[in-house]
Amino acid sequence: MTSMEIEKVSSESNVGSVPVKPKFEPLKAHEISDGHVQFRKVSVPPHRYTPLKKAWMEIYTPIYEQMKIDIRMNLKARKVELKTRSDTPDVSNLQKSADFVHAFMLGFDVIDAIALLRMDELYVDSFEIKDVKTLRGEHLSRAIGRLSGKEGKTKFAIENSTRTRIVIADSKIHILGSFANIKVARDSLCSLILGSPAGKVYSKLRAVSARLAERF
Repeated sequence: MTSMEIEKVSSESNVGSVPVKPKFEPLKAHEISDGHVQFRKVSVPPHRYTPLKKAWMEIYTPIYEQMKIDIRMNLKARKVELKTRSDTPDVSNLQKSADFVHAFMLGFDVIDAIALLRMDELYVDSFEIKDVKTLRGEHLSRAIGRLSGKEGKTKFAIENSTRTRIVIADSKIHILGSFANIKVARDSLCSLILGSPAGKVYSKLRAVSARLAERF
């Protein structure tokens, strides 16, 4: 075999070969944003200032150690400030941490709000009683009473059957949960605001929660 034939055979063998796939390391949070540090600020309402002081380490530890986000309390501005670090693994961690702090400010317990850091499909939905029906004076007070029930029984029943957490802060209502579960809980609360008796809402909840359980 001549040298010309050998060159021909070697060139034919290279035709079908696939080039080596390059391996790139995942980009860090600061590299995605061209090296710029990203910030979030969460306002602290006056009535949540003392609870924030008490639960500060419970909020600080998961955000700083697990999410790799810097966090501090700006005493002058009365805001919790968050920013990405050079070792932040994912830029979405900043928004998750901000949502977690915001949920605590709305009145959710740290144990409940921390689920926002661990699960992607959780949200906080807020609405007011006047968005459903315009009520004033004693009518508004009775509606808030219907939502809570005796010793919070109605609220706990809705939370347990829909796998959500509910905060009733005066005429504002905040619901933490997945999209489908929030919708079920909101429908039940709206029925109570409009005057439906608790028994009727319970029976409807049983049917809906059974359907939700089948879906999973």
